[in-house]
Amino acid sequence: MNAGRRRLLGALAWVVVTGAVAGPLTPVHHRPQAPDFELQGIDDETYRLRDYRGKVVVVNFWATWCPPCRKEMPSMRRAWERWRKHGIELLAVNVGESDDEVFAFAAEYDLKFPVLLDPSGRVVRQWGAIGLPSTFVVSPEGRVVYKATGAREWDSEEIFTLLRELLPKENTKTGRRARGFSRVGSSG
Repeated sequence: MNAGRRRLLGALAWVVVTGAVAGPLTPVHHRPQAPDFELQGIDDETYRLRDYRGKVVVVNFWATWCPPCRKEMPSMRRAWERWRKHGIELLAVNVGESDDEVFAFAAEYDLKFPVLLDPSGRVVRQWGAIGLPSTFVVSPEGRVVYKATGAREWDSEEIFTLLRELLPKENTKTGRRARGFSRVGSSG
């Protein structure tokens, strides 16, 4: 195992052991461009972050062996049921595990949102995650605006309000939302 991977695993272990949980979401004041990725989902679809431009996207990095990840999944499932009705997307990126392990976990937790595979950990490293679970909120302009390390209650009203405030505002003259891009090939 190379030194970079050891450091990443050490940081991930710190969050798992401590169960680090803070406030709902931490603002990212410099709002960097979100690193693009292309990953396979357990549904055999290919997901590219750039295809979600124009939408609020919650990108969650997690693993089946991580107790805080397991703890937050039920609230994430409930949140996604609400979020999707408002055009808020969720991409749950599993880090370092086989598709069989992830598929079994997704079935056990009845996950209906996109579950992506990052078996090498390349994408989680690009995003600079310091532990699992690590979650990033991407604005419709493709910028990282919030982050969270450790488990959260994703279906809380406070988090929903923060995400909803990022949605494109309706044009007051036409009643239509500001123009954006949706996922290519998506039916919903």
